[in-house]
Amino acid sequence: MGRLAVKVVPGSSRDRIVGRLGDALKIKVAAPAEKGKANAAVIELLAERLGVGTEAITIESGHTAPAKVLLIDGLDDDAIAAILFP
Repeated sequence: MGRLAVKVVPGSSRDRIVGRLGDALKIKVAAPAEKGKANAAVIELLAERLGVGTEAITIESGHTAPAKVLLIDGLDDDAIAAILFP
């Protein structure tokens, strides 16, 4: 199981992975930061990019904060880095 630190910017014009931000991955999503909508958008975007199902990604910490730590089942840290940071 891999771990990924992300910085989420909700309310963007579109969903996209911006790139590295220190040790984290910066992600912009169009969904607002209310009722878990931005979290769901982040999980959906990352699941598609990583080639895993949305059920394989869980939020370990930061449910209501922009800085989050995600757990990705089925991929280790090296595999995640190879996909997201080629």
